[in-house]
Amino acid sequence: MPAAVDHSEHVYRIAHQPSAAVSSPVAASWRRCMTLHGLAPEESRSPWRLTESEFHQARERSGALISEAASELDRLFAAVGKAGCCLLLTDDKGVALERRGATGDDADFRGVGLWSGTVWSEASVGTNGIGTALADERAVVIQRDQHFLSRNIGLSCATAPIRDETGRLAAAIDVSTCRDDTSEATLSILSQAVRDAAGRIEANLFRRAFGGARIVLVPVDRPGPALLAVDRDDLVLGATRAARQWLGLDDKRIAGGVPASDLLQEEAAGDGGELPDAERAVLRRVLSRANGNVSKAADLLGISRATLYRKMKRLSLS
Repeated sequence: MPAAVDHSEHVYRIAHQPSAAVSSPVAASWRRCMTLHGLAPEESRSPWRLTESEFHQARERSGALISEAASELDRLFAAVGKAGCCLLLTDDKGVALERRGATGDDADFRGVGLWSGTVWSEASVGTNGIGTALADERAVVIQRDQHFLSRNIGLSCATAPIRDETGRLAAAIDVSTCRDDTSEATLSILSQAVRDAAGRIEANLFRRAFGGARIVLVPVDRPGPALLAVDRDDLVLGATRAARQWLGLDDKRIAGGVPASDLLQEEAAGDGGELPDAERAVLRRVLSRANGNVSKAADLLGISRATLYRKMKRLSLS
């Protein structure tokens, strides 16, 4: 009890210091929990729990996510399960959709609410790995007394967000432990493991969404899978968040049509002289570069506007 009281007093003191919230993501989360969600660190509250019907609906909405994450959850649990860790896969609201845990540890994890059907958002239980990773949209490690609620200071969590095929936040994957001897070095290793798993799940979701497209790996120096989905005419159909950030892509630019060879600064043969056998692909690329201006595209190709119109009609591009 004294430890819980000391923790609550510490949270109040730090959260009321604006400078601390600016310099520390954990302090910012504590402040958010009090001011935005109206929580108190001394509350003895468990995570919200969905009804059976609500849980079923949540799983149905996330069917693709659950399917594409299953093998990664199994792989990760095989690596960390014997160390007394529990895995959770949640949706973007923090609802625990899937769980992996050793039978011998079930009582401890069920007692703190790390179970399927519970909600681990910040609004539900304050600062925690899942809720804070979703709120900040970044990978986090929340160790013991960094949790907001005093009742959760026995937990240590490493969590990474997962994004869908449009780069938007879709889910989170979390590794948690109740062991009091978990070191910062161990948590660092667990954090890297969940980030790697999140990246693979994100890539799986992207490939699933663009099953008929060619998937191109973009060489980037930033976290997360950097992938492009490209159609048979070399136009980009989709891009992961890392690829969007690196290449300056957004939904509008992708919808407008942009050649992958332009983005990757690759030379495509035949774009300016005689039309090759792949006329349709060449015309689409040049029209995209001309922003749909037929006269400009004709000039780029070195043919008349009338000739280009005839070719566009023959290739069903008009």
